[in-house]
Amino acid sequence: MNQTTSGSGSAAARTALTALAPMVWGTTYVVTTELLPPGHPMSAGLLRALPAGLIALVITRTLPNGTWWAKAAVLGVLNIGMFFPLLFVAAESLPGGVAATLAAAQPLIVAVLAVTVLGEHPSAWRFAWGVVGVLGVGLVVIGPDAAFGVPGILAGLAGAASMALGVTLTKRWGRPAEASPTAFAGWQLTAGGLFLLPVTLLFEGPPPAIDGTAALGYLWLGLVGGLAAYVLWFRGITTLPVTSVALLGLLSPMAAALLGVVLLGQMLGPIQLLGFALSLAAIAAGQFSPRTRSPLPNLTAQRTAR
Repeated sequence: MNQTTSGSGSAAARTALTALAPMVWGTTYVVTTELLPPGHPMSAGLLRALPAGLIALVITRTLPNGTWWAKAAVLGVLNIGMFFPLLFVAAESLPGGVAATLAAAQPLIVAVLAVTVLGEHPSAWRFAWGVVGVLGVGLVVIGPDAAFGVPGILAGLAGAASMALGVTLTKRWGRPAEASPTAFAGWQLTAGGLFLLPVTLLFEGPPPAIDGTAALGYLWLGLVGGLAAYVLWFRGITTLPVTSVALLGLLSPMAAALLGVVLLGQMLGPIQLLGFALSLAAIAAGQFSPRTRSPLPNLTAQRTAR
């Protein structure tokens, strides 16, 4: 393993906290289908992002400086502005299982971007476990009657690619010292929400009427699934290996499947349980790298020392 013993405890704690974010995001599918008004994916993304971002800015009273205005805008569009509506389009136009499986491709995209954007050495270990994870998610959530509409598939893949690039650039640029994790998340949620505002008004018009049930759904998605989850997520990205963090995203469809069992009365058969095992194995294995052999000692240097 590439982690030292002294840092393994703190790394495990950071990993556990970061894992809470995709677990919370796993509630998106059931909240979207059961609580939100249908047919308004961009409004859902806007109401999830902008209020939460503005709340974070009011709490932290910290704005970007210098080039971070542009960087925060780019990250906000990739992680929030594009990802949210694409996620809701996929969730509304595809069965939740198909949408979740497409989103599970994100670790594979991150593994490629880590090489091309971050200059990391290719990790066949994590890429292979990413494939296993996608396979496991597919076994869990795709049923025999799953429909594969082209628009929904394109939206799901585009959303995974957008988030993957945003995650990779977040790792590349880091977080400025003056910004707390809450401020950093607030910058991106606000930027993503402002990006969505004119697009939503253009394509969907004013937001739909919001009753008590929908208000509860939007509050959950904005404050818990938005602000709180992204604070943990961005903190994890800046302190943990990016491909390891991306594999934690597989917890989202796992949580969605479990909620389907608990809240919607769905059942998990032997194939689904096998998928769960594969996905959990991929998540766990992806947090480590295989032990590498120590280089041979420099014999010339030893002889000189004698």
